[in-house]
Amino acid sequence: MQISQRVKKILSHYESDNPGTKTNLARILMHGKLGGTGKLVILPVDQGFEHGPARSFAPNPAAYDPHYHFKLAIDAGLSAYAAPLGMLEAGASTFAGAIPTILKVNSSNSLATDKNQALTGSVNDALRLGCSAIGFTIYPGSEFAFDLMEEIRELAEEAKAAGLAVVIWSYPRGPELDKAAETAFDICAYAAHMAALLGAHIIKVKPPTAVVSLEAAKKSYANIDGSTLAKRIEHIVQSCFAGKRIVVFSGGESKGLDGLYDEVRALRDGGANGSIIGRNTFQRPRKEALAMLAKIIEIYQGKA
Repeated sequence: MQISQRVKKILSHYESDNPGTKTNLARILMHGKLGGTGKLVILPVDQGFEHGPARSFAPNPAAYDPHYHFKLAIDAGLSAYAAPLGMLEAGASTFAGAIPTILKVNSSNSLATDKNQALTGSVNDALRLGCSAIGFTIYPGSEFAFDLMEEIRELAEEAKAAGLAVVIWSYPRGPELDKAAETAFDICAYAAHMAALLGAHIIKVKPPTAVVSLEAAKKSYANIDGSTLAKRIEHIVQSCFAGKRIVVFSGGESKGLDGLYDEVRALRDGGANGSIIGRNTFQRPRKEALAMLAKIIEIYQGKA
């Protein structure tokens, strides 16, 4: 595998990492139709834990089968596939080496009353399954935020020592944050920065709205341009060590294609490294999903 100059530049920003971790980052960055460009499109399928099977897969019953998601990610030419332990185990042998995988090692569920996550996988599981990275969710603002941060500190140390990369989902939630605050401009930037400070190689956050939520931050944001989504994305990327960390954005709830494509263009124009899109992908029939992903890849390639 010939590493592109763009990917070499990205890898150079991870100054403390060993060759194993950099190799696994390179596998993700060099794989698929966007390989070598520094852009990523990742398929995450952890929604069965988060929302339940019917809410996740009933719109497209073929998606109940774990093999469906491996095939979709491979055939679409995506950068990686992320899922909890059971989903990856169900296709680990059939699809060994076919696409870089990310083991989501903690999970929540919609039956829980606390904004917390349980450990549902391990670094050893990720190594056994041939994964390139572990994935972990933190909830800045939650009563359990510090516990989650301490868990990922330990897991990240173990993962990096074993040559794996670390992906952090950073989703602000908690009793002091209303729905608007969870995707507010200032709070999304804060959450992304926390993930960078915790040692994430790849940071996943939601696209921010124009809301500035924290009273203490409003003065600082008076002179930061958040007038468009592209400008807000630019600031999120800036907040991740001046763009020296890989930042991808979630697709969120299912939406129309025009709205989704416009959002991806704003992500591209703001300097995001890419998208990590789940429900908007696998809840569509396979043919529609493949066409949608092809279009998203074209947008990141600057062709659409």
